[in-house]
Amino acid sequence: MKKKLLHVEKRAIPAGDHTVRILILRSREPSAEPVPGVLWIHGGGYQSGSAKDVFATRARALPLKYGAVLVAPEYRLSKKHPYPAGLSDCYAALLYLKEHAAELGVRSDQIMVGGESAGGGMTAALTLLARDRDEVRIAFQMPLYPMLDDRPTSSSRDNRAPGWNTRRNRKAWRRYLRESYGTGLVSPYAAPARAGDLRGLPPCYTFVGDIEPFYAETVDYVRRLKEAGVEADLDVYHDWFHAYDVFFPAKKVVREAVARFEERYRYAAAHYFAPQK
Repeated sequence: MKKKLLHVEKRAIPAGDHTVRILILRSREPSAEPVPGVLWIHGGGYQSGSAKDVFATRARALPLKYGAVLVAPEYRLSKKHPYPAGLSDCYAALLYLKEHAAELGVRSDQIMVGGESAGGGMTAALTLLARDRDEVRIAFQMPLYPMLDDRPTSSSRDNRAPGWNTRRNRKAWRRYLRESYGTGLVSPYAAPARAGDLRGLPPCYTFVGDIEPFYAETVDYVRRLKEAGVEADLDVYHDWFHAYDVFFPAKKVVREAVARFEERYRYAAAHYFAPQK
């Protein structure tokens, strides 16, 4: 996908005592009618990455093929700014998307959130925060292989898969949480696996590989969503390590996974709505 096929705009938006840069991606052939607006959050263990990573992710198809308006925030990273800085920036971008929906050509009742890895974890955290503050309502969440649990799980406890593994995971969580790491003081807005009540969250679609650290926490998140009465769908891919789809985009199984992701997005665009107050 070439950037020139999209209209890409940079903005700086207010976020408390500072500003957050965002990228806005739109089709060069925009719809005459309002379209879904998607906040897409980059990965990188909460400590690295950039809004520009969106061009290498599943999200690239949403404005290009399906006409969505995509907003990618350049949130503060935990190397200098631990939790809750990044989440606060993403929440500011979410509010901006709601408040500027008409200007951006977005349906205010179809604001969606997604991301990969830490971006997936931030997605889940935003759905909790948005539900609890009730300032903006999210119609659909797409937390792909999300980073949800700071505690060891059956798949993150002793994981030596390529790319992301136990050692890197512990280091990233420690940097993100600082002094609360390893304690019972971690907020569910920092590690959404700690949330006790998932009722009232938006419908969810995700996928994950079965040899990566986030496998168990992703499966558990979807299970708990369903138990809470939330529509949730999960695809598990055998022998996939973390971000497998990004490393091997040309493989047949990855193309099939991408098609499945886009199918679930299209279903959401046709069926899921969350009118704002």
